[in-house]
Amino acid sequence: MSGDQREETARHGDGEREFEERVRALLADDAFTIQPSAAPYPAIRRLGVAERRRRVATVGAALVTLAVVPVGAAALTGPDGGGRAVSPAVSATPAQSPAPTPEPATPAGPAGPASDEQLLDGVTRESAAAMLEDCLASDLGSPLQDLGAPEEYRIVLGMGSTGDSNTPGDGRFVVAVRDEAPRTRVICNVKDGEVSGLNVGGVDMDLPDQGKVMPDVNAHKLYAQSFLDKGNWKLPFRWGSIGAVHPSVARVTVSYGDEEPRTAVLDHGWFVATGILDQQVTRAPHIKGYDAAGRQVYDSDQDKYYMADLP
Repeated sequence: MSGDQREETARHGDGEREFEERVRALLADDAFTIQPSAAPYPAIRRLGVAERRRRVATVGAALVTLAVVPVGAAALTGPDGGGRAVSPAVSATPAQSPAPTPEPATPAGPAGPASDEQLLDGVTRESAAAMLEDCLASDLGSPLQDLGAPEEYRIVLGMGSTGDSNTPGDGRFVVAVRDEAPRTRVICNVKDGEVSGLNVGGVDMDLPDQGKVMPDVNAHKLYAQSFLDKGNWKLPFRWGSIGAVHPSVARVTVSYGDEEPRTAVLDHGWFVATGILDQQVTRAPHIKGYDAAGRQVYDSDQDKYYMADLP
């Protein structure tokens, strides 16, 4: 090989080595581009923690903003989807309203009578209510009849009772009525704090030929002593007379013995009269009724249901 050929070959070899080095350099650059160095995890984690804290702080600020929105503020959304809070004209802090005044408590137990004239001989509304409660709870009533609760009743009479040979010892009477169905009338006698007698009756104003006044068929328990003591009553004697009245009746009078007729108290469809008897009698109280014009509409002497003579 000539010298020129050897020189040409050497230049060619040097060129190949230079080209090879350049290719390797390019390949090294591409390899770094395709598979870069490992990411710095600690730095990225710090950035992530900082971002989460920023978001938490932002949400907390939003919650605080919502908490101070006045009561009654409305959120309105506009056509562009944006929202805005509209506060009412009233103050955000509600005014302190005065505490409501408590209403007087309704007394428990039965209602009282229409007039103080119906509570006699030291009987008060409270004592009459207590007696009625004991009477309704006693075992003297019929087990087949539900007498109800004291608050269902209205007291129409409370007075002293005179003992006789059949029921010795003085005591007190309480008379109460229940106007709601079933309409009920209770006559109860209490002696020494114990219920000694109980009579329960109904009220029927629709009997054939019944007058405008209907004396109670068991009212004799209030105005007569035992038939065993006929002609020998214990005097003076507190008596009472009760019964139902028609709404058209405006006045009722009751006379007993030699006493002058006295005007009875009208109490929500009932009449109540009382007095003191100083003499023995043989006839029941004489009862008359009058309308608003003063016309007589009832006379017990003409009532076929009324027992005018005492046994």
